[in-house]
Amino acid sequence: MIDSCTIFNIKNETEFEDLALQVFNFQFNNNKVYRSFCDLLYKHPSDIKTIEDIPFLPIQFFKSHCVLSSNQAIKATFSSSGTTGHTTSKHYVTDLEIYKHSFTKGFHQFYGEIKDYVVLALLPSYLEREGSSLIYMVNEMILQSKNEASGFYLNNISELKDTLTDLDSQGKKVLLIGVSFALLDLVETHQFNLKHTIIMETGGMKGRRKELIRGELHKQLKQGFGVENIHSEYGMTELLSQGYSNGKGLFNCPNWMRILTRDTEDALTILPQGKTGGINVIDLANINSCSFIATQDLGRVYKNGSFEVIGRFDNSDIRGCNLMVF
Repeated sequence: MIDSCTIFNIKNETEFEDLALQVFNFQFNNNKVYRSFCDLLYKHPSDIKTIEDIPFLPIQFFKSHCVLSSNQAIKATFSSSGTTGHTTSKHYVTDLEIYKHSFTKGFHQFYGEIKDYVVLALLPSYLEREGSSLIYMVNEMILQSKNEASGFYLNNISELKDTLTDLDSQGKKVLLIGVSFALLDLVETHQFNLKHTIIMETGGMKGRRKELIRGELHKQLKQGFGVENIHSEYGMTELLSQGYSNGKGLFNCPNWMRILTRDTEDALTILPQGKTGGINVIDLANINSCSFIATQDLGRVYKNGSFEVIGRFDNSDIRGCNLMVF
């Protein structure tokens, strides 16, 4: 068994690749669904020499199968939002401490200690259902902030406006994380000029508004909040790690997560950096489910490891977490 501490202490690319190959071998031998998928492709550990050789499990398997590499008891089941009549993805989690460690250390890598922030959450569509991994993460961040002003907001928009204005005027470091349609609702009723607040959108209009391209969404939010940049989070039910963007649509991954792109016509072919293709995610925090996932997102990876999301495959469900049509 691979120690989760090893995953979160990766220091360089060599360590990442070595551990990714170890995780592949572990999941090949312990994940029945992933093993069957690899067998169908005639892919065996003896064939896998680099991370580009690893088979990536189509994300749809989380809708139809129990994707597990552990025989431990399931501690939580995270589910995607979905729409009426659509099957939702389910991510069965046997170790919630790994998830907590992942989002805590991932946030720290890009933003510093959570306890240094007042964490405000405007996530109505997520609060209105059960099983959201985003709500679990943000709730833990609120608790870790240890600030009595931190909390969730649903319909009390006027109170949120007053809290935001007061905290920012006091020079407090504030993180407002919100779903796109709710952030737009807020700035349509209240105008801000924030100096110490990070606005982080998680994407998705949830059918409440017309979908916008990211550039237009960010333009409206920057004007409404009076900030220079809108930050973004790239996450999904099937992952236990997140990528973050501090503006301009470019995301970066924590040290235990990588993005590759695949040929849209040949799913086994990994594309060179800079080429647009289907986004493949390596999330080593998914040690107990599957760390190698082929998403339905389209994107591009750059030489420094940053990436952008530029759309979705045709006929794929619109997912709520930071996926917008371009």
